[in-house]
Amino acid sequence: RDEQQPNGVLPSIIPSNGWGYEWGNGPDWTSTITIIPWNIYLFYGDQKLLADCYDNIKRYVDHITEISPDGLTTWGLGDWVPVKSVSPVELTSTCYYYADAVILAKTAKILGKPADEQKYTALFNRIKTVFNQKYLNPNTAIYADGFQTEMSAPLYWGLVPDEYKSKVAANLAKRVAADNFHLDVGLLGQKAILNALSENGYADVAYKIASQKTYPSWGWWMENGATTLYENWKIDAKSDISLNHIMFGEIGAWLYKGLGGIKPDPANPGFKNVLLQPNFVNGLDHFEAKHAGPFGTISSSWQRKGKRILFTVFIPANSSATVKLPKINGLQVFADRKLISADTLQLESGKYTLVWK
Repeated sequence: RDEQQPNGVLPSIIPSNGWGYEWGNGPDWTSTITIIPWNIYLFYGDQKLLADCYDNIKRYVDHITEISPDGLTTWGLGDWVPVKSVSPVELTSTCYYYADAVILAKTAKILGKPADEQKYTALFNRIKTVFNQKYLNPNTAIYADGFQTEMSAPLYWGLVPDEYKSKVAANLAKRVAADNFHLDVGLLGQKAILNALSENGYADVAYKIASQKTYPSWGWWMENGATTLYENWKIDAKSDISLNHIMFGEIGAWLYKGLGGIKPDPANPGFKNVLLQPNFVNGLDHFEAKHAGPFGTISSSWQRKGKRILFTVFIPANSSATVKLPKINGLQVFADRKLISADTLQLESGKYTLVWK
């Protein structure tokens, strides 16, 4: 907040000695003013940072609106350091502009500001409409040129109309297959692609990307001795080659979300109610994730035993969990030897083992 200018603009680095207000900033970089307070709220149930930053978020979103009267914004760096395919800055920056407006509208509701809630709800609906009018081909369910970033960013940030989600996700999966299950993204695409796939029925495809060991991939770095995250997919690049850079780090969070399935519940933030949506991906026989939430450690573990899959969860005291039960062809779900026919299961605190057999 200290670095924000009166018109709402933030620099691309903080703290700043004055550099970064004219280059490198924009919704794709400086939406931190919105996204960080929102995630603190989701993960800890604490509204204070949202309340403290509320006016700053408003100034920021209002500035984007002022310079982007048609609802689409070209302000930003775009999909920084891509493998090969270059996506329009307008597409990626508008996704973040939309996300900012959505968070602002939700925050207004939480803080009891109905006029602002109505104003920014109308704004994000308008952004979504003009975005899809320009970039979505309704006949093919393909965004722009169909590159990985162009397909995954709208899915991840929620701009895809409900009636097109399954088709867009299928087209994204086809694109990844055409790219030999390797990444063809930059910074913004890597944030979206694994989540967009695993949240829309293609966790196996996401895992194929995540587990690659040849270029371009996270595994390629490791095969070449990396013990940290790099700034560039190319290990012999001549620029943008920091060897300790978080920007391609979404894979770490995805392991918890996409495989372990541990997610905060926006309706009951701070893990008062845990969302558990595991994916038993092909090619992996065992996975375990633990998250230290405000009520204690949440554990999600699954393993294959012959033709069975065992899913063991631990929900800490004074909290609960909503489990989305994966559908596995030919297998049924049992809890305490009782058949579970529902798609979801509500659990109170304690340790449970569910069996697919």
